[in-house]
Amino acid sequence: MLPLHATTVLVVLHKGSVVIGSDGQATLGNTIAKHNVKKVRKLFKGSVLAGFAGSTADAFTILERFEEKLQGYRGNIKRAAIELAKDWRTDRMLKRLEAMLLVANQEDLLMISGNGDVLEPDYPVAAIGSGSVYAQSAARALVQHAPHLTAMEIVRESLTIAADICIYTNHNFVFEELNETEKQL
Repeated sequence: MLPLHATTVLVVLHKGSVVIGSDGQATLGNTIAKHNVKKVRKLFKGSVLAGFAGSTADAFTILERFEEKLQGYRGNIKRAAIELAKDWRTDRMLKRLEAMLLVANQEDLLMISGNGDVLEPDYPVAAIGSGSVYAQSAARALVQHAPHLTAMEIVRESLTIAADICIYTNHNFVFEELNETEKQL
């Protein structure tokens, strides 16, 4: 049995908003196994966005561990990400897990991998998964050349472009958003 995998997850910080979106496709080998998987979540009382790519069971395990770390570090996503990456790389069971996470709040955007990487992108755009290069390229171009668009519009259009190109990405999108008004609540 081949693991479920392949997806596109994109996050954009733009004009006071943070939007994460993903497609809904899960594949089993070269077959579409499910069309509407929810790969993005709000965590820590709705103040942190997270999305995952990789083996679904592995990704859920890592996502749960990240949420525990967030609770332990009172929502500090950088500290939670670093501690998760340390555990992920050194724990015998965790280091076998094949997944990646994107996490963001109003200030920070991080990509976390099982190799111990916690990467903070140079641009306010990041993507993971099989269609990530298409979505990230489109989002960077839109942020730079169409700054009048909202973060939601940028993520939606970028995922549409990725889904038109990547066979492992479908058009069943799911989005989560944080904006400055939510930050003040």
